[in-house]
Amino acid sequence: MMHGSPARSELRRIQENWLAKSERRVLQWLCARMPASITPDRLTAIGMIGAAMVFGGYIASNLGHLWLLLSLAGYVVQWFGDSMDGSLARYRKIERPSYGYFIDHSCDGMANLLIVAGIGLSPYVTMNIAMVALAGYLLMSVHTFLAARVMGELRLSYLAMGPTELRLFLILLTIAMMAIEPGGDRIWTIPALDALVGLIGAALICLFIVQTLLVARTLARVDSNAIVDVNGPGCRTEL
Repeated sequence: MMHGSPARSELRRIQENWLAKSERRVLQWLCARMPASITPDRLTAIGMIGAAMVFGGYIASNLGHLWLLLSLAGYVVQWFGDSMDGSLARYRKIERPSYGYFIDHSCDGMANLLIVAGIGLSPYVTMNIAMVALAGYLLMSVHTFLAARVMGELRLSYLAMGPTELRLFLILLTIAMMAIEPGGDRIWTIPALDALVGLIGAALICLFIVQTLLVARTLARVDSNAIVDVNGPGCRTEL
C-alpha cells in the first residue's frame, strides 16, 4: 500500500510484476466506485484486519484444516485494503507523502510478521523455517528502503514478482496445506511444505545479496565519476 513517497524527494516507482497492468485497471475501476465514506486510512485498517484474519486462520488450523478458509479470505481482504489505500489517495489527489510512506511500510512490516508468524504457528510449517522466510523478506525490505534513499527509486517488484504475486503464492501454499497432512509428504527427510517455504526464504536472501552487489557497483561508479568531474580526470579514488 502506498499513500505516497517521502516528501524530501520524488521517488521513481518501479513496478514491473506480471500482474501490474491488469491489477492497475481493476484498482482504477474500484476507485471510481468507492463511496466517499471510504478513506485511504480506513482501507489501511481493512488491510490490517485481513492480515489478522490470515494469522487467526493459521493458528486455528491446529484445531482443524477448515480454519484455513479464514486465512484464504484474509488474503483477499488484505489485498483489497493494502492495494486500494494508495490507489484511492492518488485517484482522489489527496496523497500525504511523508505520512503515507511511513504508515504504509510500518503496516506492511506488521502485516507480514502476522502472516509469516501465523504460518510458523500452524501445524504445517515449523517456526524456524518460517523465520528464514521472514528474514529474507526483511532483508529485501531493507534493500528497498536503502535503494529509495541512495538511488531515488522505489522498486515494488523483483524478477517480475510483486506483492500480488506473493499473495497468490501464499494462497496456493494455504490450499496445499488443506490437501496435505501436517508433516505428510516429504522431500528426502524434510516435510514438503517446510522445504518449499525454506527455499523461498533462501531465494530471498540470495536475491538480497545479488541486488546489494549490483547497486553497490552502480553507486561506486556514480561516485567515482562525480569525483572525477570535480577534481579532474587525473584523480582516482578507492573505497
